[in-house]
Amino acid sequence: MVMFLFLVVALAVVVAAVTLAVVGGGENGPLPEATPERLRDPLPPDRPVERADVERLRFPLAARGYRMADVDDALSRLGAELAERDARIADLESALAGARSAAAHGPVHGTGDHHVPLDKPAPRPEDRP
Repeated sequence: MVMFLFLVVALAVVVAAVTLAVVGGGENGPLPEATPERLRDPLPPDRPVERADVERLRFPLAARGYRMADVDDALSRLGAELAERDARIADLESALAGARSAAAHGPVHGTGDHHVPLDKPAPRPEDRP
C-alpha cells in the first residue's frame, strides 16, 4: 500500500511539473512559438543555376522529413547534369564561332560563287545582276 501511495504522489508531481512547464508558469511566460525552418540558400532567381548553387543547397528537416541520402543523390545528379549541359553549350558556341569566322573570311575551296553570309539575308532574285 505504501508503494502505491508513493507512485501516485510521484505521478502527481511529474504531471504538475510538466503542466507548469507547458503552460508557462513563472516569470518567463508561455513558451514561444517555434519558427519553422526555411530553406537557407535558395536558388538564385536572377541568373541561371550553376553547379555550385546546387552543391550549396540544403533542405530543412521536418517532422516527417525526407531521406537525406536520396535528396543528396538527386542534387549530385542534377549538379553533374548541369555541368555536362554547360560544357556542351560551350562546345556548340565555340563551333558556331568557328563557323562564323570561317564564313567571314571567305570560302576555303572553289570560286566563291556560293558564299552566303550568315549575318545578312539572302539576296532576292530581282537584286542580282
